[in-house]
Amino acid sequence: MMKPLSDDAKRILDDPNFGHLSTLMPDGSPKVDPVWVARDGETILVTSDANSMKVANVEKDSRVALSVIAFDNPYDQLLIRGRVIEVRSDREMVVLDEFSQKYLGKPFGRRKWSERVVLVIRPSVARAYTSPLVDPRLPGS
Repeated sequence: MMKPLSDDAKRILDDPNFGHLSTLMPDGSPKVDPVWVARDGETILVTSDANSMKVANVEKDSRVALSVIAFDNPYDQLLIRGRVIEVRSDREMVVLDEFSQKYLGKPFGRRKWSERVVLVIRPSVARAYTSPLVDPRLPGS
């Protein structure tokens, strides 16, 4: 069952914040990768090389977990559990360029990939939370 995303979850996903995607290896052990994230309505998008281990993992077991922390406040966080419901081709790198615009302000420079794909994640748990803790390294702390 899909969990609707709260306004805070959407804000964290819509801003250029880094995520950490956990997939399951064939032996059941977790594998975590830093990823760029975005959303398409209530689903979450992650791009990858089609030949990556994370894509191979989700093709065998679609369960994933994702954590995203706000760039300007690491105590502003989003925790997701769900399933990859689709692996979409991004052969023309349209989605990767959209992500790159969001994160780098320009199209993605590297054009030599075997094939790019987009992992579409349907969340079953989506919890956005801002801790009252303050990072003393941040301005204004």
